[in-house]
Amino acid sequence: MRIAQIAPLCEAVPPKTYGGTERVVAYLTDALVDLGCAVTLFASAEARTRARLIAMRDQAIRLDTDPLTSELAAHLTMLKQVRSLAHEFDLLHFHMEALHFPLFEQVAHRTLTTLHGRQDCKDLAPLYRAWPQYPLVSISHRQRSPLAGAHWVGTVPHGIPLSAYPFSAHANRDYLAFLGRISPEKRPDVAIRVARLAGVPLKIAAKVDRADAEYFRQTIRPLLDHPLVEYIGEIGEDQKAAFLGNALALMFPINWPEPFGLVMIEAMACGTPVIAWNLGSVPEVIDDGITGRIVDSDQAAVIAIDWARSVDHVRIREVCERRFSAHTMARRYLEIYRHVLRRKSLEVLPGSAAAGTVAVAGGTVAVAAGTAAAIARTIL
Repeated sequence: MRIAQIAPLCEAVPPKTYGGTERVVAYLTDALVDLGCAVTLFASAEARTRARLIAMRDQAIRLDTDPLTSELAAHLTMLKQVRSLAHEFDLLHFHMEALHFPLFEQVAHRTLTTLHGRQDCKDLAPLYRAWPQYPLVSISHRQRSPLAGAHWVGTVPHGIPLSAYPFSAHANRDYLAFLGRISPEKRPDVAIRVARLAGVPLKIAAKVDRADAEYFRQTIRPLLDHPLVEYIGEIGEDQKAAFLGNALALMFPINWPEPFGLVMIEAMACGTPVIAWNLGSVPEVIDDGITGRIVDSDQAAVIAIDWARSVDHVRIREVCERRFSAHTMARRYLEIYRHVLRRKSLEVLPGSAAAGTVAVAGGTVAVAAGTAAAIARTIL
């Protein structure tokens, strides 16, 4: 199968530091190559991939030191190039929300769009009603709930290459970890408060976006002077496994409908349990009492920290291997790719197994009774 993966140009693929969507695209692309697919990745030039790379920008926008950049211009230019090469691929897999919808209407039947962001914004329902022909994938069931009537064809949880997250059953595990982004919806202030209540050190490895600079200055910075709190700042991909693997637990005190939360499965890959608040995708990702605890208060989180001292770290890793590997994710996507392409190329009409009719490329062919189902099984 010839597949195009179209990534956002905001971060490198995979990101060198923080970044979720581009990281998932990188993992998916390499896993599909491992499974024998002919994959082409559209991304910025510094992408590290086993697929064929078509570089659409000299560097990721976030890494560009030029202050005069235009995300919209860069992405529209890339989409124009993808459209001109669309005939080379069986399926085009987009990871850019809905930006491509106006340009790919004629080939929408062989596209797939994974939505990586929150879907409860007021303008999204009219958008998906305006372009109902595009097959959509959610990354959790909770993510899709505000748009129950959209053209969903599947839910595929994220997966990660487990070799990148070495596991040790004998790690020190003497601190709590907060990893990600400093923002009100991620609530690092709650992580700090809980760590202080529990009397356990907390290490914060997180970036501060420009939009959250004031929140960091006013709300978080004053809390960093406490002796139990260590602010590390943003860490690179090569530091993440050690940071998570030596933690007693990952703190995930979100205050928003998190579509997935990649850091949860990264911690699980290291055998580290997750203490997470009951919002968004959390109940779908965490097996409560096995890979983490789902809580709704500071006191419940303190109790969960005590629980984390006696968890089965090997079992946490095993659950992650079974549910959240990159190859598990890739196989799920392959099933959906085939479903999308199959629906266009061959449609077995209602009652065809008995009536002996089958629709092929828009037309019907009469066959012997019962043969339609056999044809379908053979072609599919």
